[in-house]
Formats: sequence, structure tokens, C-alpha cells
Amino acid sequence: MIGRLSLAARLLAIAVALLVVGLVVISSVVLRQLETQLMARVDAQLEPMGKAASAIPPDLVAKLSRSPLPAGQFDLMGKGFVAYLAADGSVLRELGDLAGPALPRLDSAAVAARAGQPFTVNGTDGEEWRAVALPRAGTNGPRPASGGTSLGPGGTGPGSGGTSLGPGGTESGSGGTSLGPADHTAVVAAVSLAELHTTVDRLRVACLLTGAVLLGVLALVGGVAIRAGLAPLRRVEETAAAIADGDLTRRVPEPAGLSTEVGRLARSLNKMLAQIEQGVAAKVESEARMRRFVADVSHELRTPLFGIKGFSELYRMGGTEAGPALARIESESGRLARLVEDLLLLAGLDERDGPGLDLTPMDLRTLAADARHDFTALAPSRPIAFTGPSGGPAASAPVLGDEARLRQVVSNLVGNAITHTPAGTPVRIGVGTDGGESVLVIEDEGPGLSPEEEARVFDRFYRADASRARATGGAGLGLAIVRSIVTAHGGRVEVRSAPGKGATFQVRLPTADPH
Repeated sequence: MIGRLSLAARLLAIAVALLVVGLVVISSVVLRQLETQLMARVDAQLEPMGKAASAIPPDLVAKLSRSPLPAGQFDLMGKGFVAYLAADGSVLRELGDLAGPALPRLDSAAVAARAGQPFTVNGTDGEEWRAVALPRAGTNGPRPASGGTSLGPGGTGPGSGGTSLGPGGTESGSGGTSLGPADHTAVVAAVSLAELHTTVDRLRVACLLTGAVLLGVLALVGGVAIRAGLAPLRRVEETAAAIADGDLTRRVPEPAGLSTEVGRLARSLNKMLAQIEQGVAAKVESEARMRRFVADVSHELRTPLFGIKGFSELYRMGGTEAGPALARIESESGRLARLVEDLLLLAGLDERDGPGLDLTPMDLRTLAADARHDFTALAPSRPIAFTGPSGGPAASAPVLGDEARLRQVVSNLVGNAITHTPAGTPVRIGVGTDGGESVLVIEDEGPGLSPEEEARVFDRFYRADASRARATGGAGLGLAIVRSIVTAHGGRVEVRSAPGKGATFQVRLPTADPH
């Protein structure tokens, strides 16, 4: 049942339950302590009452009539009761309220065993009474008949002639003060606990009423406070619902106190949401790149395949001679083979356990010299400068690399410069070390790249010339292969360009010990 309640309702229920337990415990302790203290006061007032009753002479006891005792002079004592007992515990005379306590049998041994300690008994009308049993003052048992004098409370005797009480409590004259079988040996004094219970009951009712009012007020205030305290969680819930509906830009409002639990939760959720948004955006971009990749691969594979198929059918139908047809089929087959090899190379470099590199000590200055020869052979009209990375003389650039793969890097950069710059465009080849890295630079003074082209120039199948004209180059995998090979060597390739200011490609690899 509790699991179906909202968090606010559960918190309020728990708080109210704890408050109820606390009030019950405190009220019980207070009422118990009050009852103990009041009982101690009753006992303190009962003891002198019992002693006074035990000091009354037997001849005076015989003359007392049964009437309510004036106990009102004591607080918490509404009704009093006195009983005089014989040695065997039988009641000789009772004074006080008719509906007195139902006393147990109190013979001399029982009275001595209680040692004057108060005890509680039930009354004949259901009330509780507090009683004390005391032996008669001045004796430990029945008094022998003698010529002595029995003193009353004031210390005076009834006369020198003495009196003797018979079994019925009447006088029997003799030569001295002689007590008969009716002479009492113990006295029981008792008072009603009705006033004490009434006082405790009034306090109990007051506690119940006060507790009920307090619970109501605190439940109302607590409900408002809990609702206000959970407001940030409701905002989190609303944000989560909006995100579930597809709005990944929503964020949880962060409260002013970021040191609180809710503040830390909001900050953590916002970081998580930012990562999720980035992940989703990256996934969308990855899927878009994959679709472009599949489309590009399909296009690049279809072109040579259609060429092979077309010239095969043309030759079969007699539309061309065998020589030209076979030449075109061979050309398209080579183009298809190179494309497949490039794709396999990229796929292998992407895998951690892809094709291994045959690393040996080498110098990038050798590759830079080969690049100058390639430029001279392929574009003899281009001015070529051979310098250091930032100018000055060329220097040694020792690395630990796979020479065949790094030659492919240089070849692709040279081909890219020749393909995308006009004939006669000056080119600079720089080689050396810079900041603990070996650097190879291919720089041209061609038309340059736009910021968008510069950002995507290393993407697979990306070409600034979207027409894919055969005269402007291959499939757009050359620079992607450059980046993959350089990354596999633990280095990086960078491009700096601007429209109309040419392009500079830098291959930076960790410098190796030349020895």
C-alpha cells in the first residue's frame, strides 16, 4: 500500500509516524513519572496517618463511631479508612468510608513482614486504595492485662481506676486497665487513589488533545515543506519526460546551492544529458557518414564495373576491336583493384590487430628528396623549394617507421598537390625536427581550401570536386589513407589553408634516436 503512494506522501507518513511514536513515548514517560511522584506523596501522607491511628488507646477505639475520616486536609486524599486488627488478622473495628478497601488477611506475621511499607489493594466498589499496616504503637503483640494506663493521643489516661474492654468493645470495670480479647494488635490505614487517578487521567486527556492538535499542525506544515523541498525533483521529472519525448536540449534547472544533494544531482544529470546529446549527435553523424560511405563505395565500384561490362558487351556485339576493348577493360580493372586495395588498407588500419607495420629506423629527409624527384618528373614546370619545416636549410628527421607505408603517405600528398593546383604552381618541401617531432611539409600556393573543406579534407570519399570527374582525381581516399597511416605510427597530420592562400600539409611523427 505504501509503495503506491508518492514520495511526498511517504515522507509525510514516515514523519507523522515518527512524531506519533515520539509523542507516545514522551507522554508515557511523563505520565509514569507523574504517577510515581504522586504515589510517593500519597505514601508520605499515609505514613503519619497510620502512625496516628496506631497510637489511639484501645479503650478510645471502642468508643469511636464509624464515620468518614477528615482526610480532606491532605492533598490527593479524598477518602480515608482505618481498620483495627486482632492478632489473627480479623477486623475488630473500621473507621471511615463504608465502601473501604478489600483487605487481605493481615495477622501479626503478615504485618511484621510488610514492615510498614505501603501497598495497593482494590476497594469493594472497584476503586484502588493505598494502605499501610502498622503494629499498635508501643507493642509487638497483644498487651497483657495489668494495672497500667493506656494513653490517648494527648498523652493522658482515661482515669486511675482503669477500664477493661470486653469482646464487644464495651467497658468491663476492674482494678486496673485490662484489655480483653478484643484488644487490637495492628492498624491498617488506607486512602482512596481516586484523586490521584483523576489527576493522571486529566493530564492524559490533555496530552492526547495537545498531541492531536500538534500532529495536525505539523502534518500540514510538513506537507507544505516536503512539497517545496521536492520541487527540484519534480523539475527533474519534467525534464526527463521532455527528453523521453525527444527534446535532448532540455536541462535540469540547477538550484543556487550546488553543495546540496539536489544541486549535485542536477549538475550530474546535466553532465550526463550533455554526454547523451553528444553521443546521439555522434551516432546520427556516424550513421550519416555510413550512408555517405556506402553511397560513395557503391558509386566508385559501379563506375569501373560498368566500364568493364560496357566494353565487354560492345566487343561481343562487334562494336569495337579487341585491342581497344581489352585496353579499357584492363584500365577499369586496375582502377577497381586499386580502390579495393585502398578500402582494405583503411579497414585494416582501423582495426587494432590490423596489418602490422614493419618499423625500422629511417629518415624523412630521404622521403622528402623522393618527393622532390616526383614533382620534377610529374610537373616539371613547377618551382620546387627544399627547406626545413619552417624555412631555412633542410635537416635530418629520424623516425621509426614502415618505409613502404610512409612512401605511400608522401606519394598521396604529392598527387594531391599536383591534382588540385594549377600547372606551374610553386611547391615547398620542408623536412626536419620541430619540438621533439620529425616533420615533413608539403606546401603549395594553389587556390587553398574553405573552412568547411579544411575540416573534412581527411574524410573518406570526401572531394572538394563533387562532380567526381575522372580528370580531377580518384575516389577521395588518398588523404584518408594518409591520416590512417600517420596515426598508426603514433603521429598526426595537420592542414593549414585559406581560400586563395594555398594549403600546407604537415606530417609530424615522434623523433627516433638516430643511433
